[in-house]
Amino acid sequence: MKKYNHVLLPILIAISIALGIFIGNHYLLLSKRGDSKLNLDHKMSALLEIVKSRYVDSLSMDSLVEQAIPKVLSGLDPHSVYISAKDLEAVNEDLEGSFSGIGVQFNIQNDTVMIVDVISGGPSERLGLLAGDRIVEINDTAFVGKTVSNEGVMKRLRGKKGTKVKLGVKRSTSKSILSFTITRGDIPVNSIDIAYQPVEGIGYIRVNKFASNTYDEFLRSLAKLSQSNVKGIIVDLRGNSGGYMDAAINMINEFLPKDRLIVYTEGENSKRVDAYSDGKGSFKDMPITVLIDEWSASASEIFAGAIQDNDRGIVIGRRSYGKGLVQQQIALYDGSAIRLTIARYHVPSGRCIQKEYKLGDDESYEEDILNRFKHGEFDSKDSIKLNHNLKFETIGGRAVYGGGGIMPDIFVPRDTVGVNSYFNGVVNRGILYQFCFKYADDNRSTLNNFKDYNQMVKYLDTQNIIEDFVSFAESKGVRRRPYLIQESESLLVTQIYAYVARNILGDDAFYPIFLRNDKAMKRAVNILKSGESYPIK
Repeated sequence: MKKYNHVLLPILIAISIALGIFIGNHYLLLSKRGDSKLNLDHKMSALLEIVKSRYVDSLSMDSLVEQAIPKVLSGLDPHSVYISAKDLEAVNEDLEGSFSGIGVQFNIQNDTVMIVDVISGGPSERLGLLAGDRIVEINDTAFVGKTVSNEGVMKRLRGKKGTKVKLGVKRSTSKSILSFTITRGDIPVNSIDIAYQPVEGIGYIRVNKFASNTYDEFLRSLAKLSQSNVKGIIVDLRGNSGGYMDAAINMINEFLPKDRLIVYTEGENSKRVDAYSDGKGSFKDMPITVLIDEWSASASEIFAGAIQDNDRGIVIGRRSYGKGLVQQQIALYDGSAIRLTIARYHVPSGRCIQKEYKLGDDESYEEDILNRFKHGEFDSKDSIKLNHNLKFETIGGRAVYGGGGIMPDIFVPRDTVGVNSYFNGVVNRGILYQFCFKYADDNRSTLNNFKDYNQMVKYLDTQNIIEDFVSFAESKGVRRRPYLIQESESLLVTQIYAYVARNILGDDAFYPIFLRNDKAMKRAVNILKSGESYPIK
């Protein structure tokens, strides 16, 4: 029993300390806002003093708290988390619209940092760095080998605006290493991957997150497409895990007439707050379809749910993730923060799309997607079990269901055509991507002559690119399997063309090629062309 107590006591103390500091900081922040209803229990403060003054061994209180606070929060819902001070900047960066760095996209090939793209208008472009350059030195120190990692590269290349970093660059046209001293600057973090017309008259916008600058980017994309006289819009939210709710609300507002409910939030300690459209949107009569999948979450689900519940458009794809919990980020005294769930959000019909969870059981929650896959939900609509106890109606009287994600109006199963053991092998081992980078690098002088993806595709069609790829894969240990290669050929060609084009022309060339056989995209195009979306009457 003594041995058991020896193990248990430090854990209990750690949790108690963490809970006390968490509560203390939380109420301290609230008290600064003038909340008169607070009544802090002094037992926690007393416990801290007792442990600090009487515990048998010396303690690093800061270290103990850092380890214990996540354990306290893990007893809540799966989305309440602790973020340490050293991680907070990186966590916030992706949603803040920009960061400070040198302005390149890179990949690590053969233990070397390869520049895939140079961001237009960024510090590296101004100094003449080029796609295809290899970064082999950083601040006069060699930076190659098996220890090179994505995290290590970002740590060295990013930094405060105005600071400098010296790079040694190997370029194919130079025998010697070129030296560049780059002053870091603001680099935009884009939320819109592409806006273009997959077919004449139909616009497509791919949104990868809901960040502070997403609404402005979205407006610019809509304006660009409307100038081309598009007659319908596809908003692709597949793989979009969410972000700022305000960004989603502002975007939805562009498509709704006045006084339509967009979303509302409500919690035990949070009064209901409704968000309504103001009628000032510029695209209230534009037919719209929304693409979602199992990785569309949070703000993506708000967008899709508001369009669906207002009978404003058609939602296409597969059931979304099911995250309907609202987090508030609360700063702590040392620069760290907690993201605490304070409310649930509900789409206009009243349904909460949060899937089921048990307090403290993050493992089962995280396995939900895997279980959905095993049960065949990605391949058959009939595998999805609707909760008929949570039945709601859209504004036009259509049945919709709560209890876990947004169910699309039109189900499109995952596309497995061409996916076999050969294809999975070359993708999972990174061989397809390695080949595409090498092909683009070896043929850069020729490929740079093409100004758009259509020209490049026509050229690639004249090359024996599949045979080149299969030979490359053989050199990497993947044996030639003629039947499987033939089965996967169309899929391999599409992906090889897309990634080669990305390495030369960027995302504006990648997505039109990558999506040219996309089933959900084709379904959306056909619906918009035939006038079968749900425009507002």
